[in-house]
Amino acid sequence: MENKRWYDKEPTLSLAVSLIKNSKEEVQIKCADFIKEKAQNYGVTLNNNLFGAFNYVLHRWYDSSEQLSEAFCYLKEAELETQKQIAIEVIAFLEKAETC
Repeated sequence: MENKRWYDKEPTLSLAVSLIKNSKEEVQIKCADFIKEKAQNYGVTLNNNLFGAFNYVLHRWYDSSEQLSEAFCYLKEAELETQKQIAIEVIAFLEKAETC
């Protein structure tokens, strides 16, 4: 079975994205900021035109929020091992956020 979405190629990342999707909107926004910070700490940068190009494609669930859309751009640009590490940290972040 072929995965259609870029984040489904790595199971940990797929789980993290699913948890984000099922979180409350305010938690999603906090998580987006968390993802951007972590990605930047790992040295992930965005091509200046990349984020602008994604703004025109609004059919994905995470495009409903500029913060989420940008965070997912960072995730997508990261190397696979970095994506996995950020996903692990996101899962822990969401677990803590949901218990507060």
